[in-house]
Amino acid sequence: MNVEETAAGRLTWFSSSYSGAQGGECVEVATSPHTVHVRDSKDTNRPGLAIGSEAWAAFVASAADRIG
Repeated sequence: MNVEETAAGRLTWFSSSYSGAQGGECVEVATSPHTVHVRDSKDTNRPGLAIGSEAWAAFVASAADRIG
């Protein structure tokens, strides 16, 4: 977990439990009231994406349908 202050406020970043201690090919996610922030876990200084919470929910639901 990584906490950072940004223009969006205080963000607490989480990475997948599947990423393990080695890092690897992973993203980090932080949530704020109406936005989900996504960034590359290997290069946290690069700009990330800010996605509306409804769009994020639709993405997660679509991904879950493809896996399940």
